[in-house]
Parts: sequence; structure tokens; C-alpha cells
Amino acid sequence: MLQRPRLPLGDYYQYLLRLGVLREATPPAALLERPVALVSCDSKQVIPGTLFICKGAKFKEAYLKSAMEQGAFAYVSETPYPEIPLPCLQVSDIRQAQGALADFAYGHPSGKLRITGVTGTKGKTTTSYYIKSILDHFLSTQEKKPSALLSTIVTDDGVERRPAKLTTPEPLDLQKHLFNAASVQADFLTMEVSSQALKYGRVIGVDLSCAVFLNIGEDHISPVEHPDLEDYLNSKLLIFRQARAGCINLDCDHADQVRAAAQACPQVITFSQNDPTASVYAWDVHKDGHRTVFQVRTPRYQRELAISTPGLFNVENALAAAAVAEVYGIPEASVVQGLLTAFVPGRMEHYASRDGEISVIVDYSHNGMSLQNALRSVRAEYPGRELTVMFGCTGGKGIDRREGMGNAAGALADRIILTEDDPGPEEIEDICRDIAVFVTAHGKSYRVIPNRERAIEEAILSAKRPAVVLLAGKGCELEQKRKNGPEPCTPDGELARRVLDRYDGA
Repeated sequence: MLQRPRLPLGDYYQYLLRLGVLREATPPAALLERPVALVSCDSKQVIPGTLFICKGAKFKEAYLKSAMEQGAFAYVSETPYPEIPLPCLQVSDIRQAQGALADFAYGHPSGKLRITGVTGTKGKTTTSYYIKSILDHFLSTQEKKPSALLSTIVTDDGVERRPAKLTTPEPLDLQKHLFNAASVQADFLTMEVSSQALKYGRVIGVDLSCAVFLNIGEDHISPVEHPDLEDYLNSKLLIFRQARAGCINLDCDHADQVRAAAQACPQVITFSQNDPTASVYAWDVHKDGHRTVFQVRTPRYQRELAISTPGLFNVENALAAAAVAEVYGIPEASVVQGLLTAFVPGRMEHYASRDGEISVIVDYSHNGMSLQNALRSVRAEYPGRELTVMFGCTGGKGIDRREGMGNAAGALADRIILTEDDPGPEEIEDICRDIAVFVTAHGKSYRVIPNRERAIEEAILSAKRPAVVLLAGKGCELEQKRKNGPEPCTPDGELARRVLDRYDGA
């Protein structure tokens, strides 16, 4: 088991000095020799000997005072607090300082792992699970432990396994997970990397063996996220600056910009379903029972591959995973088995009634681009069936999703039910009213059922059979974010199974 470095404050000071972010002079010399027991930005998680980081737009002096009372002996901040009798390491950029200090405090654990970072508007989670499944099959043949995974669904670093809070954890949490993975000799770690994490420095100091760029679409455009698409794209492109290899989708929008940015990587692997010159190229995509089958050509082999996850669009994610396997030299057999056996919770999960008259798909689609792809795929895979979609939109952010999802539903679904999906500070009915403007522009009607459980019942039991029902937005999530904070909820898949059981028993 690795031991986390226990370095004196002076080493942290010198490190910030080399980064060029220090503003003020050296703190008292005696303190420079004192060992730092912990670096923390949470006043509730402070022990004697802590170096405390003051970060966040809503930071209050009271947090620093509390940290001092718990044992913090110095702090890092853009703003000094004269009323707090502790030495201050004043910095010009607290986000950059926090990311760098987190990496330094844990001894640069990414240098001991082969880390794959996956970014894109849609498909990050599915691709990450595909990559993990391929890697784990290969590792099992070597009698090694499974790889680590930091995803939107789960945090599994080999020491801790729990539901994820953020797509990409904050720097100190992230580096702790990387340290844990390195400690148990995980070899590989796959992580989703959000645009916010790249823009605000959460992944500073993380060496990526491979960076995957899936796609870019209109999402996360709001006053609290990205002001426009240009900022969103440029934030995502930052991933290549810290990667040794880049895997890029030639079929994505703005592919030329993506390809240009990827040249920062010593190695670039391309993948495509449209461009035969791609390093990893797929063609002849078709359904074979419940599997999606396609031909693929890589620099090392040409053969048929198959995935069991519903959704024709998942071929793109499978190609990304196959491209990553090329970077690492993973054997062909592990690619075949890894893709075929991969399971992604909450992503295109399929449930069916006993008589086969009702098929229910549970998917995390939560923006216009992903919902459009899911609906098109469901329509293609279940021809001749009435297509119902049930969804909502988050409150307080991502306002553009209401237009994108409303247009996707209006254009592609036969029957539309609007409901709650993390409404937060807003009223569910107000959010649904915003979505409905775009639904009705396509000449479609809709129903608003604020309670998600009731909406799922209505979507399934009132469908005109033979039917296919897409439950979009929440996937396998266990919480609903409402006005007073997160509240427990039952995952859509479990609710769907209960309703289908009622139908089967009728």
C-alpha cells in the first residue's frame, strides 16, 4: 500500500513558487519546517496540521475560522483574512493552486497509472464502461485486479465503491481516488472528464495516457456553465494538453478543430463510421437479435464485433473503446469479449412485458443531442410500434436543454409525457411549459404529470400496443434534486419492472 507524502509546508510553498501563482512573501521560517498532515478545502474535514484551501465564490471567513479551531495551521487563498491569526499563502488563481496542491499532496498518483479520460456531450459513461469491460477482460487473463472507474454513475477506485456525486470529482477528491487506485495497483483507470472540470482546473496535474473526444453538441450553455458553444468546445479541447495519446471521432461536429487540438498528443488514433481512412473504421452496422453487429478494421485486425447494449448510436462508443484498445495494445480477444459483455447501468436498459407487446427502454438521455439519438435508434430498432417518450429537464441550469429535448420529442415521438427531472429551485410545471413550446411547434400534443412514478405508470400502461416506451433522463439515479435538496427516489428501471409486472399479472 502506498503511503501519502508527508511534506513540510516549505515544500508546498516552493511548489507554488515554481508554478508562478504566489503573490506574497514567505511565511514565518519556523512554520516552513512543519509537516503538512492534510490538505483540505472542507472546514468539516480538518485535522491538526492541515493546510487549508479557501476556495469558492461563496467562501466565508467563518469557514477558515472553523478550520483553524480544528487544527489548520496555514491557509491558501486569493484574499488574505487579517482577522485570522494564521499565515496565508496568497495566490493569484485559487483553482490552479488547488489542482496543483492536490496533485502534490498525493505524490502525483497519475504517474503510476494508465489513465483514460473520456469527454464528449453524449456517450461518456457508456464509452467508459465499454473501455473498463475490455480492460477488465484483459486483466483477468493476466490474473490481475479489475481496472478503476470514475464515472457519472459510480466511483470505484479499488478501495472505495459508491455512487458518484460529480461527473469529475473536485481536485482533492480526484487525487485521493487516483492515489487509492495506484495503492492497490489497479494498472488502468478510466474517468469521465467534464467540460467544467477542464475549464476550472479540476484535472490539473493528471497525466492522461489517453484522451477520448467523442462529440460536441449544444448543451451546458447557460450563465452558470458555458456562455456559448465556443467556450464549451474550447474547454473540452483542453483535454489533449495533458494526454500522451488522443482518440478522436472523425464523425463529430467541428472535427477539424478537434483534430487540430489533438495534435498536441504524440499519438493520435481516429475512429469513424463514415471515413474509411480512419484508424478504426466500422461499416455494415445491423441488428442481429438483441445484439448490434458491425464490421471493423483497425491497424491490427479486421473482423466482426458486437455489442449487447441497445441503441445503434452505441457503435460510436464501441469504436472509441476499440481505439483506446489500440493505444494500449489490448488483445483482439479482449476487445471482442469486453464489448459483447459490457453492461452500462441506466444506459439503454431494456425491459419487456411477458407477451412482448410492450418494450421499455431506460436511458440517461438528458439533452437534445442524446434524446434525438436515442429516439432515432429506438424508432429504427422497433419499427411499427407506437413510440412514447417520457422526460423532463433540470431546473436552474442547462436551460437550452428544454429547446433541444422538446424539439427531439416533437419531431420523433408519437406520444409525449413531461415530468420531473431534478427540478431544483423551479416549479415542475414551469419547466414543462418551457419544453412544451417546442413540442407543440411540431404539431404534437403532450401530457404533464409532475410525479415521475405516476408518469412512468401512465407512459407504460396507457401505451397503444405494440408499444415501445423510452424513459429518459434519470437512468439508474437514486436521488431527485428538489427545492429543499436531494430526496431519495426509485430508479426508473425498477419502476418500469414493477409496472410491467402489474401488466403481466392483469
